[in-house]
Amino acid sequence: MFRSLKLSSRQVALISTFIAIGAAVRIVVDQVGDMVPTPVFSVVIKIGLSETLSFVSGFVYGPVIGFITGFLIILLSDIASPSGAGAWTPFIASIIGLLGICAGIIRRVRPRPSPLMMITSAVGLTLLSESLQNIWVAMFYNAPVIATMLYGLPSLVTAAVNNTVLFPTVGTKAIEFLQQHHLDDSKPWKNPANSQK
Repeated sequence: MFRSLKLSSRQVALISTFIAIGAAVRIVVDQVGDMVPTPVFSVVIKIGLSETLSFVSGFVYGPVIGFITGFLIILLSDIASPSGAGAWTPFIASIIGLLGICAGIIRRVRPRPSPLMMITSAVGLTLLSESLQNIWVAMFYNAPVIATMLYGLPSLVTAAVNNTVLFPTVGTKAIEFLQQHHLDDSKPWKNPANSQK
């Protein structure tokens, strides 16, 4: 699969590392969430790197890799968690993968991430992700969508804060590092002074 996308073994290793880190962080956060009171659980589980790493992969390597990264982070962490994967897994995995697709599209418009672009992306994509997740919950449990959205507001706020902090900090640094050091053919931020060496 990765070979057909023309990725080097180093790039595959980096993407796999992103998937492993995202899944590991999500498993740890889920464990912490299990130790807090039930109303706080939905807030705690919104802390993590899943969306940031999906965005970074999509921005650097394109929409397909962004989707694969986000999808596999959720799938693997759900499989490895004590409660296991459930009916929600493919839907949540697809939603987080969608953020990777969006990142690949955003890069076509803005190939160099600015702080404003990263914050705007964080807010917009968090709203998209949380809305889709709440719609899925409402459909799955046959609940009113508006009520589900209102019930999910604390989760939305936590996810928005998490992503608004991580996208312009961790996300930007990861994108810069990958574009400068780990893309074989495309180095948009390459220092002209180094190109003569």
